[in-house]
Amino acid sequence: MPAKKAPIPTAEATAAAPAKPSPPGSGLSQVQRALRKLGLVRDIDFALYLPMRYEDETRIVRIADTRDGDMAQVEGVVTECEVVYRPRRQLIATIDDGSDTCQLRFFNFYPSQQKQLAVGARVRVRGEMRGGFVGRQIMHPTVKAAGTALPNALTPVYSTVAGLPQPVLRREVRSGLARAVLDETVPVQIGFRGAWNLRDSLTFLHYPTPDVAIATLEDHSHPAWQRIKAEELLAQQLSQLQARMERAAQRAPVLPPVAPEPDAASLHSQLLAVLPFGLTGAQQRVGEEITRDLGREIPMHRLLQGDVGSGKTVVAALAAARCIDAGFQCALMAPTEILAAQHFGKLVGWLDPLLAARGQRVAWLTGSQKKKERDEMSAAVESGQAALVIGTHAVISEKVRFKSLALAIIDEQHRFGVAQRLALRGKAEGHLEPHLLMMSATPIPRTLAMSYYADLDVSTLDELPPGRTPIVTRLVADHRRDEVIDRIHAQIAQGRQVYWVCPLIEESEAVDLRNATETRDELAETLGEPIQVGLLHSRMPTAEKQAVMAAFTANEIQVLVSTTVVEVGVDVPNASLMVIEHAERFGLSQLHQLRGRVGRGAAASACVLLYAPGDSGRVGEAARARLKAMAETSDGFEIARRDLEIRGPGEFLGARQSGAPLLRFADLTTDTLLLDWARELAPVMLRKHPELAQRHIDRWLGTKAEYLKA
Repeated sequence: MPAKKAPIPTAEATAAAPAKPSPPGSGLSQVQRALRKLGLVRDIDFALYLPMRYEDETRIVRIADTRDGDMAQVEGVVTECEVVYRPRRQLIATIDDGSDTCQLRFFNFYPSQQKQLAVGARVRVRGEMRGGFVGRQIMHPTVKAAGTALPNALTPVYSTVAGLPQPVLRREVRSGLARAVLDETVPVQIGFRGAWNLRDSLTFLHYPTPDVAIATLEDHSHPAWQRIKAEELLAQQLSQLQARMERAAQRAPVLPPVAPEPDAASLHSQLLAVLPFGLTGAQQRVGEEITRDLGREIPMHRLLQGDVGSGKTVVAALAAARCIDAGFQCALMAPTEILAAQHFGKLVGWLDPLLAARGQRVAWLTGSQKKKERDEMSAAVESGQAALVIGTHAVISEKVRFKSLALAIIDEQHRFGVAQRLALRGKAEGHLEPHLLMMSATPIPRTLAMSYYADLDVSTLDELPPGRTPIVTRLVADHRRDEVIDRIHAQIAQGRQVYWVCPLIEESEAVDLRNATETRDELAETLGEPIQVGLLHSRMPTAEKQAVMAAFTANEIQVLVSTTVVEVGVDVPNASLMVIEHAERFGLSQLHQLRGRVGRGAAASACVLLYAPGDSGRVGEAARARLKAMAETSDGFEIARRDLEIRGPGEFLGARQSGAPLLRFADLTTDTLLLDWARELAPVMLRKHPELAQRHIDRWLGTKAEYLKA
């Protein structure tokens, strides 16, 4: 740890006034709009907006002492400067510092730059030094007049957006940091001892002294970084614990089992009797956990996670039956019509005949319904005749009113926005909150669950139903497509069906990928009659999508070319081969979900990952890690662990934090000790110092803390 902590450096930019809010009605300036886009509104937002990297402008080196690839700052006299036209218009200047010369080359330049580099001028130049046949050279360096004072700290480089150049952003951050209230919110007797305080840590990380080891800044191991990460984790744990305590003070309908012993008249028992299979041990265990929650007056807030094909829908159906047995309504919301339709098809088959005997039904609500049908369904929901309501976002529209909603089930919860989940919870009548069961087929690693889902109870289906066949995964380079076509012929000859997934729908100049439409036409021509090749993508009308899926389910279509609209929910047991084109472009979780569309029947199944090596003959490092993980394991929890290593936690969370991850600095794969510290300290701080705890949450999370209540 350096002996001194850098003061905020002085620079010409400090003289400029920070951007001030525009008067009402005048609108925001371009800079203000760009700052808002980055989430920079409060002074503390600027203070916590830490650099992504640094430039060292604190020293000048001799040209002769630089090496190829160095980021160097040199000073010298311009000895030559001319505009040349070989092979294109460019400005070339040469500077000499007495130890050697260096050529400066600009392909894009202004007359002012040419004037700045007039022969005889002494300039300070910074850029990447390259060695070559013509000697040392810097392409597009930064140039300023020589002789100005050198800064006393490294120069921060911030992530920015269009309309917000680095000098302006640096000025705004410097000003916000100076104004921010950074007093201590963690009492010293229970918190940090002998560590850097918050102001010193933030000041140092914005403007590190040049003697710091750059590696400790880049890997966030510097003591100042440790302080920031600890504060961030504490704020997150405090907000999660606070959300849990607030929920414990709310009241939900009590939904006890009908009788201590199985009751033949209960919907739950009747459903168990008509299911064409027995429950796995994991399903029984999770069902008991949910039953206990529903029998309490504190709202259930449970995440049901399970690998692809683990039987989450059955558990949800049994929970719905418990709810209906107690005299209440249940809602199940899915992110897409295809997924909602899959749930509806299964649950109608299981429950509708049983509900009909009670004068009730399963209702279906989606945005694509005709007005007459939707009004009819809405009326059934409002009257209570619809005991179970299944649908998409239409379930939470203002016109839909429930008579007695007691349980809300959200499938693929990470694909819903926070506001949508809160709207579904708001459908309960009176002062009661509905119980909430969220489902996800993306298993969550333990460290992630401890951190981001600390306010949730997590149930895990870690056992697959019997009869599921293992899926063989193969990596195949794109130039071996003919072998894949032969494999498709063999599968269809055995009466099986095939998925072929493409990443794009139509031609894109930006990304050179085969699109689904072109692939469908190619496969139809290559495979020939009588093989039927269908097409499915998200831009098709709903009725057309449903017709295609029905034809595929009935084996009227043997090969279904699709985009990732088949990622979740699609269940065709006869499909035994999944081909994913340009697999290197997909995320690991998405690849695993797609693979789970096959292996749902008794036939041996395979997943072929077609990848296209780039110009170098290889795929990128992250893509290679994803493909390797897919080939090595089919365990969803191991896949999730590796995905967390490759991507970080952001995409596991979806819209839980409204697109902004709560953790910007801490790394759950390396900061487990800090996380443990925060988890232990949070309840103590909330109990003994509630006001300081609230200030700490407000400082770090602001309004984002509200999203934890979803």
